[in-house]
Amino acid sequence: MVVSHSPAYPVSTTPGLTPCSDGAGTIIAVGQDSKWCVGDKVVLHPNAWVDGSDVRDFELDKVFGGGDVQGTLVQWKVVRDEGLVRMPKNLGFEEAACLPTAGGTAVNALFFGPVRVREGMSVLVQGTGGVSVAALQLAVAAGATVIATSSSDEKLHFAKSLGAMHTINYRTTPDWAAQVQRLTSGKGVDHVVDVGGAGTIEQSLQSVRQGGLVSVVGVLSPSKATDLVPALLFSGKIARGVLAFSKPMIEELVRLVEIHDLHPVIAKSFEWKDAKQAFELMLNQTEIGKIVIKV
Repeated sequence: MVVSHSPAYPVSTTPGLTPCSDGAGTIIAVGQDSKWCVGDKVVLHPNAWVDGSDVRDFELDKVFGGGDVQGTLVQWKVVRDEGLVRMPKNLGFEEAACLPTAGGTAVNALFFGPVRVREGMSVLVQGTGGVSVAALQLAVAAGATVIATSSSDEKLHFAKSLGAMHTINYRTTPDWAAQVQRLTSGKGVDHVVDVGGAGTIEQSLQSVRQGGLVSVVGVLSPSKATDLVPALLFSGKIARGVLAFSKPMIEELVRLVEIHDLHPVIAKSFEWKDAKQAFELMLNQTEIGKIVIKV
């Protein structure tokens, strides 16, 4: 949204801004009072929300690669101590660079909301983009039963390989909420990770159980008028906007990645000189997982 200057992104982008918010690398120099050492392998924490889980501490205009804050598509970057997190020991740099935005958002949605995912619960994820794949992997690792939706049978087969128990093609099954109800014996899932926004929120609420949670993490569909009040009021369902993630959430992500030996899905890696092709591929929204640029 930032690179394409999408009106859906609420902060205007400065012309000529260096893009990208995620990254991983090796520390080559440190300040006098830094807690880090030369040679430490780290992941960047791309925003200024460094403590706790109170979303009021997040500032949208202080995110790498957005507004007037220079991003991470650089060979060298000066970062404050609190802007770094130890890199998972089981990942290489390309995989680790995929973690912060997608993985941090997924961790926030699954484990820091009012309905925290645990063993025996059921979770619905939509599509096979970065956040959805991360949520699928983390939910499976937590012991949840995962239902995945996509318009592609090929992508649904891949979701199965990551641990999804059930899959639904929403092209061939447009009333996918009814199918979710059938798969859950009429109860609905405990948690929906909604990436579609206005185009999916109604069916997401129909898919979730009484008292269940819909985590809204994306706006992939055009805006439209939608009445959510009956589902929220008469079924006690919760719709929660998931606004980014804090540093403790990234640290929790690193812990989970190491414990469960999770590996982010990389769609394709590009060399520095081919960065433009990487952005073009991202705009197509055809790939499964993350797109990486090596610098």
